[in-house]
Amino acid sequence: MLKRKGLSDTKLLLLITVSLFVILYILSAILFADRNFAKYSVFFNLFNNKAYLLMLALGLTIVMISGSIDISVGGVTGLVSMVIATMLVDSTVSAVWSIPVALAIGIVFGIVQGYLIAYMDIQPFIVTLSGMFFARGMISVINPRSVPITDEMFMCWSSARVYIPFLYNVRRHGTHDVAYLTPAAIVAIIVMIVIIIMCKKTKFGRSLYAIGGNPQSALLMGVNVKRTKFLAHVLCGLLAGIGGLLYTLFAPSGNPGNGYGYEIDAISSSVIGGVMLSGGVGLPIGTFFGVLINALIERVVPLLGIVDASWPRIITSAFLFAFIVLQSVFARGTGRRLTRSRIT
Repeated sequence: MLKRKGLSDTKLLLLITVSLFVILYILSAILFADRNFAKYSVFFNLFNNKAYLLMLALGLTIVMISGSIDISVGGVTGLVSMVIATMLVDSTVSAVWSIPVALAIGIVFGIVQGYLIAYMDIQPFIVTLSGMFFARGMISVINPRSVPITDEMFMCWSSARVYIPFLYNVRRHGTHDVAYLTPAAIVAIIVMIVIIIMCKKTKFGRSLYAIGGNPQSALLMGVNVKRTKFLAHVLCGLLAGIGGLLYTLFAPSGNPGNGYGYEIDAISSSVIGGVMLSGGVGLPIGTFFGVLINALIERVVPLLGIVDASWPRIITSAFLFAFIVLQSVFARGTGRRLTRSRIT
């Protein structure tokens, strides 16, 4: 007889995340039916408004799978938005330059932090905490005040919409409310697909899981642990740079408070999405649903009459705590299974 295989921890965590999102969304659609919560446009706007967060969370997913962490992504996001806003104050600078500038800032942070973590063996938390404070300090040095973006090309990118003709709801007076994606959301989807393929199909992706699961075993299998961890942080920095650009498209201004606390949102989205803090377990698609849960909570809480802006993050933190406990249960179960297999 063939022995039936159960769900792996990765797939089971993903199933829990997807089920949680579906349940929360259905409950929201029922509770707020009078607010047209079930409309296609409302669903797509959850993602349109959080495309930048998906980039940050995917970066965290990569480094957390490798067994590391990066808490500088929020600071990098704020720095990118301030640099772009300050740069575009000069009308002679084209908005096109915002793209390489954003990528360069993210990559520089990734290279410096990745080298210190991978090759100098400094604790990731200490290195990226320093990176976060450095980015925050640089924001105030560049400009301590809010800088609105008025560049015509950049504002066209920010306000552009790609409508999906077959996804619409009919309003009471007969017009169509058509769902759409913003350019930021489209970029985020493309990047997510690339990350999914990379994690599943490439040697680098498999190496991430190997060093996160057991660095010593990965080293014995011929995996270059230091280089893989270094590249994971470089990629995380790159995604933080992209996230900063997408955030600036979403909120076209530079502000000293931009990106504040986004590292917590990114970590919580990844963990709720099924990425284990211990490393070696997680899927980018799970992170996508973690971001949607984050966006859904942020959308629903004000509808409940709670006006305090801190409550969505409090509720998200509660979910984060629950998933950390759940991961601990899975880790203990896996440890017991391994112990039994060695005994037998």
